Order: sequence, then C-alpha cells, then structure tokens
Amino acid sequence: MADLTLWKVLAEWKTPKYKWVDLTHELSPETPHWYGFQPLGIRVLFDFDQAPMKVFEYTLPGQYGTHVDVPSHFDANGRTQSEIRVDEFAYPLCVIDVSAKCAADNDYALTIDDVLEWEETYGKIPEGAFVALRSDWYKRPAAEFDNKDQEGCAHYPGWDLETVKWLCAERKIGAMGHETPDSDPACRQAQIGFAAEDYILKQDKIQIELLCNLDKLPPVGAVIFCTFPKLKGGTGFPARCFAICPAE
Repeated sequence: MADLTLWKVLAEWKTPKYKWVDLTHELSPETPHWYGFQPLGIRVLFDFDQAPMKVFEYTLPGQYGTHVDVPSHFDANGRTQSEIRVDEFAYPLCVIDVSAKCAADNDYALTIDDVLEWEETYGKIPEGAFVALRSDWYKRPAAEFDNKDQEGCAHYPGWDLETVKWLCAERKIGAMGHETPDSDPACRQAQIGFAAEDYILKQDKIQIELLCNLDKLPPVGAVIFCTFPKLKGGTGFPARCFAICPAE
C-alpha cells in the first residue's frame, strides 16, 4: 500500500491549527528595492482588444523586491540559481527580533550577544536553520526604505559581519534573511562594502532580502519555504517566500 504520510501532513497543515504567512512583497514598480536599481518596467505585449489573451513583458534587475541571492552573486565560482537544489528551498525558521533596537538606532547591526540572548529564551539555533533578522523595516512606505539623511546617505539596519561568521561557524546555519535591501547596515558600506553579504554567499549559502511579515511568526517553530525560478546562470531573482507555523 502506498505511503500517504506526506498527504496527511499537508492536510494537517491546512487545518485551523496552523497558519500560512506570506513573507513576500507584492511585485510592482512601487515595490521596495535597492536604491541602485530602477523600478520594475511593465509593457503590454498582447491585450484582449487584439488577441484572446493578455501578456505583459517585465524588465527588472534580478535582485528586485523580495528576492534570493545565490552564491554566484558575489562569488565568481559560486553556484548559480539552476544549481540550487530543491531541498534548499525549506528550512526550520528562527526569527530574531531586534525591531526595538532598530527603531532606536536605524544603523543597528545584529550582534552575537543578540543571538546568545535570544538562545537563552528559545534554545540553541539548530544546524541548517534559516535565521531571519526582524527589524520591522518592511512596515515603512517604500519611499522611506532608504531613510536617507540630508547628505543623501542611506540608513537602515543589518547584520554585523562577525555575527554572520559566528552563525556559520558555530551554528552551521543553512541560510539567512532580512527585511532591508542589504545584509550590511547602509552606513557601513562606504567603509566595508557588502562584507556580510559577501561572506554568507561565499559560504555556499543563499540569503533572502526584503522579507516582510516576520512579526507575524513565532521566534521558533515555523518552517520557511523560499522558492524562485531555475534560471540558468542566475545570480538572484524575485522569490516567493512563505512560512507555516502553529496558529497559536
């Protein structure tokens, strides 16, 4: 007799005991994106007044809106999108909430002490986990994501490089993600470039940028799914990410 275990698991997940949380920004010209990119372009190729279907042509950089960065984005020898295995689309999710600290200091960088403090309450981060930095930055209007000062310099939070190194070495995480356009706090980029992003991708791991709705998830217990096209040679692309967690 066929093993129907997975069907039963899926049926259970779709009961009111669990909730499905969309972690993805709607994709449009108004979607938050890195300030170095132009907004999404949309052109109608066919419409109902001339054909039996409606088709759009979209132009956008790979790293637009909620998107995946794969190793080849920063590593010339790193894996491309089509080389990412489908079992790398799902992870146990750990959400570290430093939103209050980010509200008080828009240049805040997640520290190792923040992680250790989180672990005192929720337990050790499991090997292979997806660690998400919750800043609540996604709640801002897209026009305020860069949070530029009078000199035109952006200010938004991110990861401290030493924290990313520690998570990879000591916790052997599977991936990481955040709500801002970059891994590194914007104010540090003039001095260190994209050091945290460079590091995580050169560990042959993926990351997801511009996540949303992390505040709707528990710190532990959820499973995150990060899906994206199997683009040959791709270094990053808009992703559809979601998580499943207990309803209470």
